[in-house]
Amino acid sequence: MSSDTDKIIIAIDGYSSTGKSTMARALASTIGYRYIDSGAMYRAVTLWAMRHGLIGADGSVDTEALAAALPAIKIDFAVRPDGSQLTTLNGEVVESAIRTLEVSAHVSPVAAIPAVRHALTRMQREMGATKGIVMDGRDIGTTVFPHAEMKVFCDASAEKRASRRLLELQAKGENVSYDEVLENVRSRDYIDEHREESPLRCAPDAVRLDNSDMTKDEQNAFLLSLFHNTIARLHANG
Repeated sequence: MSSDTDKIIIAIDGYSSTGKSTMARALASTIGYRYIDSGAMYRAVTLWAMRHGLIGADGSVDTEALAAALPAIKIDFAVRPDGSQLTTLNGEVVESAIRTLEVSAHVSPVAAIPAVRHALTRMQREMGATKGIVMDGRDIGTTVFPHAEMKVFCDASAEKRASRRLLELQAKGENVSYDEVLENVRSRDYIDEHREESPLRCAPDAVRLDNSDMTKDEQNAFLLSLFHNTIARLHANG
C-alpha cells in the first residue's frame, strides 16, 4: 500500500490481449490506487456507435455523426464492494456488452478517429488529475500522460495473444474460432500502429515487458517491484 505522498501516475501501454487490464487492475489493488481501463472507454464509444447505426456493414464509421454525438456519451466506472469496476455508458452497466468479438472488430477504427481520441484523452486526464492511478491503453505514456512517473509497454506474440483471447471469449459463451480471433488481433495491431492520431508505440522511457511466457504471478511481481523501484528513485532524486 502506498502513502498519499507517493502518489504517481502509472501508464501501462501495449498491444491488444497482452493482459494489460488484468495486470494493471492487480497492481492498482495492491498499492491502493484507482484503476482506469482506457480501452473500455473506447469500447463503450464503439458500442454506442453500433447501437445507433453509425457503423456500416462494411465496417465504415460515420465519423461526423459520431463526433457530433460525443458530448452526449458519458462513460464512467462503477465500483463493486470488492473493489472491482464495471464500465458504464450513460448510466448503464455495459461491462459484458463491450467485451464481445463484434465490438473488438470495430473498436480500433473508432479509436482512430481524432475527435474520439481527443474527447477521451480529456476525460482520462481529468481522472488522473490527482494522480494515484494505474491506467492502461495504447497511448497513455505517449499522449495522455507523457510525463507519467512509471511507464510499461507490454508485448507478446500475436499467436499467444489470440490463444488467450479465445479462452476469454469461450469462457463467456461466445462461439468463435482461433483463426477469427487471430485475424482480429492482427488487424487491430495494424490499425493501432498505423493510425495518424496517437499511433501505438513504445515511449522512449517505458520499460518493455514481453509476457509471452510469463505467469500472472510473475507479471504482478515484476510490476510491483518496478513500482517500488520507481518510488525509491523519485525519493532519491528529491
